[in-house]
Amino acid sequence: MKSHPTSVTPFGARLRRAMDERGPLCVGIDPHASLLAEWGLDDDIAGLERFSRTVVAALAERVAVLKPQSAFFERFGSRGVAVLEKTVEEARAAGALVVMDAKRGDIGSTMAAYAESFLRKDAPLFSDALTVSPYLGFGALAPALELAWESGAGLFVLALTSNPEGAEIQHAVRPDGRTVGATILAHLATENAGQEPLGSFGAVVGATLGDLSSYDLEVNGPLLAPGIGAQGATPADLPGVFGAAVRNVVPSVSRGVLRHGPDVVTLRDAAERFADEIRATVESGRDGHEDHTAAPGGASGAS
Repeated sequence: MKSHPTSVTPFGARLRRAMDERGPLCVGIDPHASLLAEWGLDDDIAGLERFSRTVVAALAERVAVLKPQSAFFERFGSRGVAVLEKTVEEARAAGALVVMDAKRGDIGSTMAAYAESFLRKDAPLFSDALTVSPYLGFGALAPALELAWESGAGLFVLALTSNPEGAEIQHAVRPDGRTVGATILAHLATENAGQEPLGSFGAVVGATLGDLSSYDLEVNGPLLAPGIGAQGATPADLPGVFGAAVRNVVPSVSRGVLRHGPDVVTLRDAAERFADEIRATVESGRDGHEDHTAAPGGASGAS
């Protein structure tokens, strides 16, 4: 088992503290053209910068996690990436953890270069965690895993995603009888073994997927759960999807919060409502699961 440098607080510990203090909510920063238009902004660099700085000013001191989607910045070229750098810097300075939603995945030196772009401490885009794709083989993520260990950062690995197309790969059955998604989860459990209070290597698991009791989601790491809001899932769905692992879920909301902009107060109110509802639902679902499993004759498993 690897250990983090003693001078670095691991991402998992920082995330656990942030969720306990601020509530288990991740808000995406997704400045797509239609949302900029809803805010009365032009689809240009000025609009991108105004949008991003408003979201950071409204939420970075209040929510646990902000998750910029890099593609919506990259589409503007180098000037968009410069806005992304500033967004990450200002969000982290205000106390939010930043998960860079870039879904990088490759092999060898290319994977190492991706890791250095987002996980090296002195990189302009250094983030607290990075989303990655394991579908060139989990072992191909080794450069990102190693650099994350060194820098105290984390990874969120695509495992059971909310898009319908993902099932053809993620639910495919391997020769050993396990699905591909279950294999990814097992790798994460190994990476997180012995880490307290929470491992730094999490899975992306869609909140829209319904009953996942056939999967072992207890990976001792966070579960980033997109799908709340515009994709149709609600906070009330979380205990049924995640079972006992609900305590480690980081529900991700984007349009459900962002559509309330550009007013800072309404953005904060929307995020606070989601955070309160999620916290209450998670605590209720966790207690209900514990009561259920403790009852005489009761079956264990996901609630």
